[in-house]
Amino acid sequence: MVGKEQGGFRLDDAIATLCAGVSKTEARRIIDRGGCTVNVALVRVASRSVKSGDVIEIGVMETGRFQELQLPPEALLYEDAELIAVNKPAGINSQRTPYQLKGTLEYWVSEYFKAAGLSEAARVVHRLDRGTSGAMLFPKSRGAAAWLSSQFQDGLVEKHYLALVSGRHEEERWTVDGPIGKIASARYGIVDGGKSSITEFRTVASSGGISLVEARPLTGRTHQIRVHLASVGLPICGDGTYGGGAAGRMMLHCSSMTIRSSRGVEITVSAPLDGEFKELVCALEPATSG
Repeated sequence: MVGKEQGGFRLDDAIATLCAGVSKTEARRIIDRGGCTVNVALVRVASRSVKSGDVIEIGVMETGRFQELQLPPEALLYEDAELIAVNKPAGINSQRTPYQLKGTLEYWVSEYFKAAGLSEAARVVHRLDRGTSGAMLFPKSRGAAAWLSSQFQDGLVEKHYLALVSGRHEEERWTVDGPIGKIASARYGIVDGGKSSITEFRTVASSGGISLVEARPLTGRTHQIRVHLASVGLPICGDGTYGGGAAGRMMLHCSSMTIRSSRGVEITVSAPLDGEFKELVCALEPATSG
C-alpha cells in the first residue's frame, strides 16, 4: 500500500521504493507487460502518479516458477488479416495476472504478434478457464477487437464444447435453462436472480459410467457448462470444484467456434483434442438413439 511518503510518486518510482529487489527499470517492464494493478485496475502507464492509500499489486517473476509457454506449430489453428485462433492447452491461464506474466496464452500471443512484425497488443475478448482446453480467438487490431467483442456480446459466435462426465443423462438431447450467480469466491451455481443461462447438450458416446457430451452454450456465463452439467448430476471429470471425479485434467474442451468475419465470410475453427482426452474418448461407445 502506498504510504504518505510515496504519495505523488510516479508509479514506477513507487514500486521501486516499496518493493525490495525491484528496480525502477524492472518496474517499468512489469507495467509495460500488464503485470501491475492499482486498486485492482490494470495500469500500463509508468508515469502516472499514485496517492496515499492506493493498493499496488505487481507480478514478480520468480526464477523457474513460470516458464515460457511453448506451443507446437499446429496449435495455431487459423490466421487472417483480422484475427488468429489458437488451441489453448489445459492447465494454463488464458490471460496474464498481476502474479504471472509468462506462461499464459495472452503472453504467447503478444510474442507471436511481435515476431510477425505487429505492434498491436494481445487483446483477450473471451476466455477459457485454466483447466479448459480448446479454441480461442485473438484480434490483431483495436478495430478487430471491437468487432469480435460485439460478436460475443450479441451471441453471434456459435461455440461447441466436448466434456467427459460421470454418468449418463436419460435423454440423448436436453437443455438446461438455469440462471447462474456467484455463490462463493470461485464457485457459481444456479440461483434465483442469477443471469439467464442456457446450454444445449447431446450425448455423443458412453461406456463404463462415463459419457462424452457435446455442449452448445447459447449464453456466455462464467463456469456455465460446468455448473449446468453438475446441476443435472453429470459433473465433469477432473472438475473438483463441482464434484467431478479424479482425472489428470478437467475434461472440458472447446472443440469449435463459428463466426462471420467483418466481411461476412463464415469462419469455422476446429481444435483437436489432446492426447489424454483423446485416449479416453476413443475408449467410449457411440451413443445410439432410442
